[in-house]
Formats: sequence, C-alpha cells, structure tokens
Amino acid sequence: MRARKTLDGQRRSLWVEIFKNKEIYLLALPAVIWYAVFCYMPMGGLTLAFKSFKANLGIWGSPWNGLTNFESLFRDPAFGRSVGVTLWINAVELVLCFPAPILLALMLNELRMGRYKKVLQTVYTFPHFLSWVIIASIVKNLLSIDGVVNGLMANLGMEKVSFLGNKNLFRPLIYITEIWKEAGWSSIIYLAAISGVDQQLYEVAEIDGASRLQRVLHITLPSIFPTIAVMLILQMGGIMGGHFDQIYNLQNDIIASSAETLNLYIYRITFQRTPNYGFSTAVSLFCSVINMALLLSTNKIAERFGGVGLMGGAK
Repeated sequence: MRARKTLDGQRRSLWVEIFKNKEIYLLALPAVIWYAVFCYMPMGGLTLAFKSFKANLGIWGSPWNGLTNFESLFRDPAFGRSVGVTLWINAVELVLCFPAPILLALMLNELRMGRYKKVLQTVYTFPHFLSWVIIASIVKNLLSIDGVVNGLMANLGMEKVSFLGNKNLFRPLIYITEIWKEAGWSSIIYLAAISGVDQQLYEVAEIDGASRLQRVLHITLPSIFPTIAVMLILQMGGIMGGHFDQIYNLQNDIIASSAETLNLYIYRITFQRTPNYGFSTAVSLFCSVINMALLLSTNKIAERFGGVGLMGGAK
C-alpha cells in the first residue's frame, strides 16, 4: 500500500514538473510526433520480411512464410558478393575517409589568419551542398575517355586511361570523391569540439616549451577524443549501408559488378526485376541487424577502453 502511494506521488510530481516546463515540451512535441510517424510506425512494415506479400491483401493481410525469404537470400550468390563489396568499401573508407575531417579540422585550427581560415572553411564545406548527380557529372566530364584529363594526356603524348571503366581505379575514385565532398562539412563537428578546449592548457604547454605539433598531439587530440569516439561509433552503425547515390551516379555497366553494394542490390532486386517486397525487406532487415550489432559492439569497446560511449560518458 505504501509502495503504491509512493508510486502515485512520483507520477504526480512528474506531471507537475512537465507542467512547469510545458513550453520546452511543446517545442519538443513536433520532433517527437515526426519520429513517431516517420521512424517508429513504419517499423511495422518489417513484418514483410517474414511474409509472402500480396498487393491485394496489403502488409497485414499477406500470409506468413516464416524464414523463406531469408533462405532465398542466403542462397543468392549476388547477395554474398554485395555483402563483400559493401564491407570492403566501408572498411577502407573507415581507414582513409574517417580521419580526413579530423586532420582538416586540426590544420584549420592551427591557422592564425582569421579571414583566410574562414575562406578555406567555406571552400571546403561547399561541396557538401552539391548533390551526387552534379558531382558525378563533374567527375565524368573530367575523367571520361573524351574528358579533360585524357585530353591533356593525349596532348602530352600519353595514352588515354579509362578511369571510369577500370575496376581497380573505380574504388579509389569513390574514396577521393567522398573525402572531397564530405570532409569539410564533417570537420565542423571537430572544430566545434576543439573550440571547447581550455586555452590555458595551450598557454602552459607553450611556457613549458612544447612545439605546436606536441600541443596538437598531447592537448588537442586527447581533448576531442570523446567526439571522435562518438563519430566512429555512429559510422560503424552504418557500415552495411550508404554510398547508394554516389555509386549509382558514378557507375557504368563495365564496373557494375565490382561496385554493387547492398543498397544497390536492394534497388536492383526491387525495381529492375519482378518486385518481391518480402525478399527486399529481408535484405534491409539483415543490414539493420548487422548495423545495430556493430554499433552496440563498438559502443561497448569505446566505453571499455576510452570511457566514452553514445550515452555519454565515462564509466
């Protein structure tokens, strides 16, 4: 009886606190509604992964077929290839592209000319606002057989190179364009973290005779490590996806098989042959489960070794 009264008292105090801060909750309400409608309600559609979808019956009326879609999925050789391509591209991107905005932020932070620094930030950030359609058009005009680069090579007496038709050159092109487009935008997060570092630490280190490189290595990097850890965890949580717009616009028939990631595989089986929405949903669910497992594992590792995780903080 006493426990029930205590529980009722806690509920009343909760509603009192909500009423006191009603303006804040009203401001948050549109975001909560948006997530509920567009992120949580559509999760009911994941049941299609275990159904044989019939358009006339709808999602809820379609018959269940157990794990049939997943059995078909793992028997498809193209699925295995797309998993391998996705993991390889994202693993190499993690090594090459993830550090790029960190290095850019560190270099921009070391600039002492304020106006020049702002100009560079604007220049590096601008490509983020270009769609992959535009960037792919620029790349094709530059690197196609009849493009600018091959034209210059021909004028210099060199043989033309099929940059876009060479499987060995296409993947490096993915990483280069990804860095060019997103490094400047992502560096804003690290610059914001750097701006929060206590300036007295730099002053003391300078008095002790530390060089600029030593200050970066022993003050700046350790101070922004929590931000780096969170960004790494989030990137690991998307390692089975991404790159659809980029590869879809850059690819061609010659290199299509070596660049078909899981997102492109889902697109092909859904829109380029007789649609099987249950099968497509099974692929998406598989990707989501693997991404969730990677995210939670990386988060746990970060907490154990660095004391920093998505939920904030040191253990």
